[in-house]
Amino acid sequence: MTDFKRIVLGLVVIFCAALFVGCSDDHEPQKALTPSEVLASVAWETTNAKNNKGENVVLTDANVANFVGFAYFKADGTFTMYNLDDSPKMHGDWTVSADGKTRTIVAKDNAGAVLFTRVVDITVLTKDEFTYRIYPNNSDKSIYFDIVHTPTTHVEPK
Repeated sequence: MTDFKRIVLGLVVIFCAALFVGCSDDHEPQKALTPSEVLASVAWETTNAKNNKGENVVLTDANVANFVGFAYFKADGTFTMYNLDDSPKMHGDWTVSADGKTRTIVAKDNAGAVLFTRVVDITVLTKDEFTYRIYPNNSDKSIYFDIVHTPTTHVEPK
């Protein structure tokens, strides 16, 4: 056998081995999460707010303070929210549109009566960030605040 044939044969063997290993079933592709699954996958903490100019807004600012806290969106479509001092804020039902562009919460009292419904535009929804936009005056979309949440390991208060 000539050296050329040995080299070609060796390359064919290496190529076939690479194909065999590369086609292994050990690495199933990860299923992409729906927007609702992403939101329910972690607990969220408000960590920042930005105004329509992109400037940071302190979380105690009157324009954003009501939106600050810990949020727990459960896969069954219910949520609970707490202030940063762990005092209860609200609970109820939630949904995210299939396209991931809006989130709706329906806040309820302890008897299950609806207190209010709020629909917000989602600007970022990943496993690392959940940001939605609020408008102090719904008739003026030029003034807004983006409420930024990041995942937290904070255990939901009981």
